[in-house]
Amino acid sequence: MSTEPLSEPLRNPLSLFDVRGKSAIVTGATGAFGRGAAIALSSLGVNVTIAGSSRDELDAVAAQITANGGSATCVYARPDTLADADRMRDAALAAYGRIDQLVIASGFNKAGFIHEMAYEDWQGVMDANVRGAWFMAKSVGTYFIEQKVKGKVLLMSSVRGRHGNISGYTAYCTSKGATDALTRVLATEWAKYGITVNAIAPTVFRSKLTAWMFGDDELGQATRARSLARIPLGRLGEVEDLIGMAIYLLSPASDFCTGQIMYVDGGFTAG
Repeated sequence: MSTEPLSEPLRNPLSLFDVRGKSAIVTGATGAFGRGAAIALSSLGVNVTIAGSSRDELDAVAAQITANGGSATCVYARPDTLADADRMRDAALAAYGRIDQLVIASGFNKAGFIHEMAYEDWQGVMDANVRGAWFMAKSVGTYFIEQKVKGKVLLMSSVRGRHGNISGYTAYCTSKGATDALTRVLATEWAKYGITVNAIAPTVFRSKLTAWMFGDDELGQATRARSLARIPLGRLGEVEDLIGMAIYLLSPASDFCTGQIMYVDGGFTAG
């Protein structure tokens, strides 16, 4: 029988998910996933700096966090410019003195057939979903590198970054394909610094953007039925379905996982 002492992860596997005292920036914190991630992280003892363009909605998220015993600092902005991203970084450092995790959850979609869609609408989706992510990665990643922080970066992708089988999504699918590529490139570029970069790619899940699909109107029912037909588990997603993967990717449990697009999709990409 081996007498080798057991490692801490084997003796106490839950220690791999211990993030108490960490500091995280969460963009898009008024959206479904950003809000869920911010609240879940704060519930585990992470100090969160949350960003979003709606003051009222962001304040409501902060109130939920503080009522649950957590700490939240608000930045009322989207990462539309590098200066915006720097402001989020600086707010987190001023409030908590450190940054350990970055969750890039801000995004936007505008559907339209390519022959009818204005270029400005296509570019708006690309700016919100790709340019903003690049700004956040540049700003916080520079801090990680300069301060020798083995940070965790989590981006929000979609099964639409891999599958283009939906009409009117030339902007969204293209942006999520770019998100996947950005995730992989940053992972390889930053691996030597001990920084991990991964993405969550869900199928349709309940949010403000998809609320119409969960209603009783004819179009919502038809779209929901078409989506369900592609999901082996037989239901659409909920924000809570994404939280476990998010905590894994932001905790020591994922220290040897980087550059991965983690599909949380009820089996959509398996079929």
